[in-house]
Amino acid sequence: MSPQEIKARLETAFPGDPVDVRDMTGTEDHYEVMVTSATFAGMTRMEQHQKVMAPFQAELKTGEVHALTIRTREN
Repeated sequence: MSPQEIKARLETAFPGDPVDVRDMTGTEDHYEVMVTSATFAGMTRMEQHQKVMAPFQAELKTGEVHALTIRTREN
């Protein structure tokens, strides 16, 4: 999965919110993502991270996305 595909999915899940994606290793399977969203208001960090991971459940299960480091910030 390319960084552009990761970014597009997150932008669909968080429309209008800033999303940044970085390929950590150059192998397109270890990513760091940063999402800033008002959606995170009142959520625990774990809930925020689960919301960010939700669009990638299939790829995380198959290993296509091996590692997803998540940083969230409330807007």
